[in-house]
Amino acid sequence: MSTPFAFVFPGQGSQAVGMLDAWGDHPAVRNTLAEASEALDLDMAALIQQGPKEQLDLTTNTQPVMLTAGIACYRAWLQETGLTPAAAAGHSLGEYSALVAAGVLTLSQALPLVRLRAQAMQEAVPVGQGGMAAILGLDAEAVKAGCAAAREASGEVVEAVNFNDPKQTVIAGSKAGVEKGMEVLKAAGAKRALPLPVSAPFHSSLMKPAAERLRVALEAIEFKAPAFAVVNNVDVATPATAAELRDALYRQAYQPVRWVELVQALKARGLSHVIECGPGKVLAGMVKRIDAGLLTTTILDPASLAEARALLDQTPGAPA
Repeated sequence: MSTPFAFVFPGQGSQAVGMLDAWGDHPAVRNTLAEASEALDLDMAALIQQGPKEQLDLTTNTQPVMLTAGIACYRAWLQETGLTPAAAAGHSLGEYSALVAAGVLTLSQALPLVRLRAQAMQEAVPVGQGGMAAILGLDAEAVKAGCAAAREASGEVVEAVNFNDPKQTVIAGSKAGVEKGMEVLKAAGAKRALPLPVSAPFHSSLMKPAAERLRVALEAIEFKAPAFAVVNNVDVATPATAAELRDALYRQAYQPVRWVELVQALKARGLSHVIECGPGKVLAGMVKRIDAGLLTTTILDPASLAEARALLDQTPGAPA
């Protein structure tokens, strides 16, 4: 019997042209792309296979694309192994993938929802007026304190919004607020302060108007009870009722991603294996930096799927 495990799903930033090509004509991937194309009236396979990158990187395309890719990899895993996770989570947008995997939403329900989410976020703050930056080398409390100091000094919005690992926190806000935050945090000892190539200040309070638009759409969708626990970003909790699930997604749009606490919560559930499901390896790296004792890998093609299956037979601390 395999070890109980958690799946985690990536958000924006892991997309790449051709990211599902290694699956070839795998039925689970092919059928997922067809379902997504029908749901959005968009040739999802062509967009993912051919791009161009500029189209793939548009927020309104990236969010549906990453949801589709994560679920394609998840369905391939199910088809090949028949093993379901004991729990799941996703980073920001990836939470929608986790909810689809757990049967809370269908892919056809979730795709128009995340496209609306992307549109609402982009329209809440015009391009060029907001920003985000990764702060490396300071702990979360120091970053929060630096943001508070920058707000006081500038009168601009700047907040800690993604707690990615113990020494990496992302800040977001107005363009001027983020610039002031970077200046203050570098002076406070940050090793690096890197502006991120994003089109909106995601997860900041500036996204509240987007969240209000999203709430209306969420109310119109039927939510089912999750087949397994989904640990959410906003509360590091596992809501199970439709009202709780809707409310968490509404608040998630304008409140921080508490990834460090989330990974710790997965471990507290007794899960020693955390598998990133979808393109990229960003979350697997974060998991390792949060807790090196967790066994982690990524499913992004048939070879890595086989490696992930083999990982479940390993005991933490044992030689690989």
